[in-house]
Amino acid sequence: MPPSLPSATEDQDAESVARLRARHTKRRRMMRRWGNMAVFLTVAAALIGAVLLIAQTVEAERHEREQVQKTNRILLQLRNISRAALNAETGQRGYVITLDRRYLGAYTLSRDTYRSEINKLRELIGDNITVKQAELVDRIETLSDAKFAEMDETVKLMDHRDIFGAQKLILSDEGLETMGLLSQSIRDLEAIEQQILAQATAQSTRAEQRVMPLLAGLLVLLTVALVLGYLLVGRAARAEAEAAQAARLAEARDRADLLARELNHRVKNLFAVILAIVRMSAKDAPEAKPVVDRIAERIHALLSAHEVTQGKAQGATTDLQNLIQTAVKPYLSSDRIVNLDGNPVALTARQVTPLGLVLHELTTNAVKYGCWAIGGELTVRWEVESDQVTIIWAEDGARAVTSDTPAERTPDAAPTREGFGTLLMTSAARQLRGSINRDLSPEGMRVTIEFPHEGAPGEG
Repeated sequence: MPPSLPSATEDQDAESVARLRARHTKRRRMMRRWGNMAVFLTVAAALIGAVLLIAQTVEAERHEREQVQKTNRILLQLRNISRAALNAETGQRGYVITLDRRYLGAYTLSRDTYRSEINKLRELIGDNITVKQAELVDRIETLSDAKFAEMDETVKLMDHRDIFGAQKLILSDEGLETMGLLSQSIRDLEAIEQQILAQATAQSTRAEQRVMPLLAGLLVLLTVALVLGYLLVGRAARAEAEAAQAARLAEARDRADLLARELNHRVKNLFAVILAIVRMSAKDAPEAKPVVDRIAERIHALLSAHEVTQGKAQGATTDLQNLIQTAVKPYLSSDRIVNLDGNPVALTARQVTPLGLVLHELTTNAVKYGCWAIGGELTVRWEVESDQVTIIWAEDGARAVTSDTPAERTPDAAPTREGFGTLLMTSAARQLRGSINRDLSPEGMRVTIEFPHEGAPGEG
């Protein structure tokens, strides 16, 4: 007998399981990929934040240093302008009082350099000069020009020996007022520069104040990234271990399936050998043919029950209706009809074989002596109540005869002994941990089979 091949349903189930595994593996790989990406983005964001923070702080401090240097140079230049005016005024008045021209040295030096000092002031302030600063620089230049013009006039009067005129010009309020306005303009420009320096210092201070909180946040972010990385590494290791375990389980399952198919094939071959031996044993004894046929039929019943559970594990289930249909199908015809009525009921693999033998005995009795022998009708009903399966085998119009009794028995006669068929069904009832009761009447035969329900929860 050729080896049995896996059914199309088994191939579809295996293919479906393979697809589910592939989808599950793909989903887990995607989750690991996204997790790694999240950790990478977190670390990258932390590093970018650190770089930006450091750059911002360094830039603020650099700007403050530059502003400090610029402000110091501007303030020094303003002092030089103020000192030039004061030195010139001191030299002018010393000359007027003493008529000693040596006092004019400081005056002459300041008069020759004050314009260059003002130009240098403009260069120091630069292109970022504000309107207020430009206005103050212009005023300083105008007032300086006026002050030095007034002092030039005084020196000229003294050179012409007009001491009274020179003194009168010095004592007038014009020179004093001009010098006061010049000093005030210089102070105002100094105040603006001090304000700019204070703003730069405040900006640098704010940047420094942001450093510690941002560094603390950065530390927390890096800690979270490290924790996530550790978790992902652990998860990846577990996933790899689970994948390896799943691969080993799949390989073991494939080996078990292969062994099960090979075992089923060998069991079928064994049944075929047994049938051949039984039939060959009857060749030289024609009178034993009826007995041999009954034995062969029972072996066929065992083979049918085995084929119903073929490829199923010990804990797997078989539907009761499928088992009944397998038992009666070889004998159905236009004159032999069976009515099946019941909800799906799951049977365990160890319940199928004894129940299959019982159904075979009842079917052959119906064909030889029962309802199907006289054109009657067979009805099989079943139900599950309180975890108890009840099967009712009803033959309408059947003669109450079994394979254990002669064909000429009447319905009212009681069997004088138990034959092999009765013993077989009694043994099957014990294997099912249930009972089989027959009710014989003129209207027909009614067999009640009861046993515990051991199928999948929720079925039946």
